[in-house]
Amino acid sequence: MKILFVANRFPFPPHRGDKIKIYNLARKLSEKHELILVTFTQDSQDLENINKLNSIFKRVETVHLPQWKSVLSCARFFYDKSPLQVLYFRSNAFKKLLNRVINEENPDVVHVQHLRMSQYLPELNNIPALLDLPDAFSMYWERRMKQANNIFNKWFTSLEYKRVVNYEKILNRFNLCVACSSEDVNYLINKHGLSNIRVFPNGVDIDTFSSGSGHDYSGNQNLLFTGNMNYAPNVDGVLYFVKEIFPIILKKQPQARFIIAGQKPVAKVKALAATNVEVTGFVEDIAEYYKNASVVVAPLRIGAGTQNKVLEALAMAVPVVCTNVGFEGLGIQSGEGVFMETDKMAFANNVIELLNNEDLRKQTGLKGREIVINKFQWNVVAKLLETYLEEVKNG
Repeated sequence: MKILFVANRFPFPPHRGDKIKIYNLARKLSEKHELILVTFTQDSQDLENINKLNSIFKRVETVHLPQWKSVLSCARFFYDKSPLQVLYFRSNAFKKLLNRVINEENPDVVHVQHLRMSQYLPELNNIPALLDLPDAFSMYWERRMKQANNIFNKWFTSLEYKRVVNYEKILNRFNLCVACSSEDVNYLINKHGLSNIRVFPNGVDIDTFSSGSGHDYSGNQNLLFTGNMNYAPNVDGVLYFVKEIFPIILKKQPQARFIIAGQKPVAKVKALAATNVEVTGFVEDIAEYYKNASVVVAPLRIGAGTQNKVLEALAMAVPVVCTNVGFEGLGIQSGEGVFMETDKMAFANNVIELLNNEDLRKQTGLKGREIVINKFQWNVVAKLLETYLEEVKNG
């Protein structure tokens, strides 16, 4: 097949969720198919890295969208009823480029990444298209709205939620939509009555995230959280953990250390740094942090989909304690690599039990690695996408 990828972010280096997904899916599909990429560049690093994708894509075309242009586009928020996330990626230059590439290449099928890029559906000229949703965006905004803690946030998140729900009607116009968990798929079916949506799980690189000869379960007291630390759900998650959960753990495990490893920490995250709380900022090799962790925690209250931090920890055979956000997408029972708790006391007690029990850490971690190999490695996920794209292409 000749597959056109329409992506919202330039997928190299693959250091965040949307970039990781496109890069790894394309890397696997390029072994059998001819791939074309049309996407945005947003900074000088993106421009410098275009040639890094030559081994994957036959053709890479980009439109430069610096932040100031996106901010200017977002000013339409006051008279355009589109969600802010859609306005941020609106570009007439991108429309023209996409039209030109389609006319020149005549792809068999189009892979559109994220609800943000669904706005370019008219440019596809009735070419069969799959919309790849990382999550149910309306569910994300509904959860964020419920956690809003001041008048402005409540107003803004409520307005964005309503706009996203209305905009998601565009899902009906795609040949097929996919989302990364049954929770997200069922939410969108109930919200919009969709019949053209399936589950398409997230993936993880089991070579990059590998415990090698085996994770060392003999023990330290390191608790790890990973992710982009300017992303609202991650910021809320670590603030909640440090203020509400970690003090409970420290009463029983006073030597415990909480490590927040991720790029671009905002001021509120940096302010958490203390004797037993480390804020790293960007790290070159996040796998090293998993290797040195006893437990990975994912205390998220906002969000949807599945969490890369959880999949990466499972691939490294590290036990995880998480909330319900993203858990259903794993398709497992609590205790199979991951313990799921929504109550802060139960969450803390699960962490304490794992820190106290080497056998439990090992049993939980090894089960998680087994699950990832069977369900979430990129070879398995890319093969499913290939099947979906063939189905879309053939009608």
